[in-house]
Amino acid sequence: MKKKFIFIFIILGIIKAQSVSIPGDTAIVTFHSTQIKNKKVNYSATTGTQPVWDNDGKPIAAVHYTYYERQNISNRASRPILISFNGGPGSGSVWMHLAYTGPMILNVDDEGFPIQPYGVKNNPYSILDIADIVFVNPVNTGYSRILDKKVKKETFFGVNADIKYLAEWINTFIQRVNRWESPKYLIGESYGTTRVSGLAHALQNRQWMYLNGVILVSPTELGIDSGAGRRAGPLGASLRLPYFTAAAWYHKKLPKDLQAQDLLKVLQLSEDYSINQLMPILAKGGYVSSETRDEAAETMSRFSGISKESILSYNLDVPTSFFWKELLREEGYTVGRLDSRYKGLDKTKGGERPDFNSELTSWLHSFTPAINYYYKNVLKFETDVKYNMFGPVRPWDRSNNNTGENLRQAMAQNPYLHTMIQSGYYDGATKYFDAKYTMWRLDPSGRMKDRLIFKGYRSGHMMYLRKEDLRKSNEDIRSFIVYSTPKNGAPAKY
Repeated sequence: MKKKFIFIFIILGIIKAQSVSIPGDTAIVTFHSTQIKNKKVNYSATTGTQPVWDNDGKPIAAVHYTYYERQNISNRASRPILISFNGGPGSGSVWMHLAYTGPMILNVDDEGFPIQPYGVKNNPYSILDIADIVFVNPVNTGYSRILDKKVKKETFFGVNADIKYLAEWINTFIQRVNRWESPKYLIGESYGTTRVSGLAHALQNRQWMYLNGVILVSPTELGIDSGAGRRAGPLGASLRLPYFTAAAWYHKKLPKDLQAQDLLKVLQLSEDYSINQLMPILAKGGYVSSETRDEAAETMSRFSGISKESILSYNLDVPTSFFWKELLREEGYTVGRLDSRYKGLDKTKGGERPDFNSELTSWLHSFTPAINYYYKNVLKFETDVKYNMFGPVRPWDRSNNNTGENLRQAMAQNPYLHTMIQSGYYDGATKYFDAKYTMWRLDPSGRMKDRLIFKGYRSGHMMYLRKEDLRKSNEDIRSFIVYSTPKNGAPAKY
């Protein structure tokens, strides 16, 4: 009997010892050197966790981050700091961390497709030469985890809950690294744009932390003119046509006269038609004349590369999911959702939508081994906790999404605050023309146009995967930081 008891005790001890957890407050610092724009840059990398506390000061979650700080800087107060988030919601910071602004990027070819051996290499275009960067993983993404299992998930998982706790977390982080004097920037990708738009307002109004810039990479609709986070009806149908045009141009599916022109010229024609002619037609619904409907389908076919008959079968309101299946149907391929340069193979030619997202499977192919290798071997961060490329954050409360208005108010209240939008023309999820429309609607008065900037790229959702756009998009951030940093002590006033 005694031996049996000891055996059970040993087994329970092993189970306890093998439970997977991560410390709530820890940091590991390593030192590195790289070449950026042909100049040597020495930097430190701090990776670890910082707690989220409840109202009683008890740690309830561990938020994992990686902070890059250039060394040998004489005046840290004047050096900008960039706080970076990805999206999902539920996505780790891996994407922009290991492919965009950080000092190292994953091994891909010049167009962004995965190659072996997997791993990382120096990023010659990183903005670390002019700004320090912190990449943040919200709760349940990356290595971040809930510590107190009794805490309700609603504390973290929702538009406004996410903004609330992250604003507090940022305040603590800035205090810890002593960067209150520095010009501050937020950058977010995809759902991360919803997050940073809300944070711009929350930081100013709850933390009294004022920003110089917000960068929206492949932005969502920010709750502007959308229901349940999606633009529908005549507005949505009109805004998606220029994306169809871009994808069709890339795959050489447009008529010869359009195909022979440069992409940007063709997109301008498609945009003008979408806004000035197609939207009024769609607004009339079933009461538009048969002749007008037929002419619209003909023109949409010309700008989209799919048949007039298929467009009419959807009453001119063609779903993007059908377009991804239809554009290359006869060749036996689908096109990617987040980047329509990517092709997929379905079981059958038939159907209304692709079997899988060809671009995402390609990205996970290279990002997953790269981030796991990078933390363990380069940053020396050891843990048995799994890095969540996409973590469990459902259900996500999307109610009361006023982040577009939050950003507008933050800009109105802060004359220093500028916003830049970066979009890929081949992104079929957060479409570039939707992003332009969001920018137009952010400032209906037109009084802040000089502080709103749009930049487009000849790639998809993660435009920085393509080498030429990696160079260009990072350079655009450099220019944006210079433009939005006051010169000669200029005061924040109208």
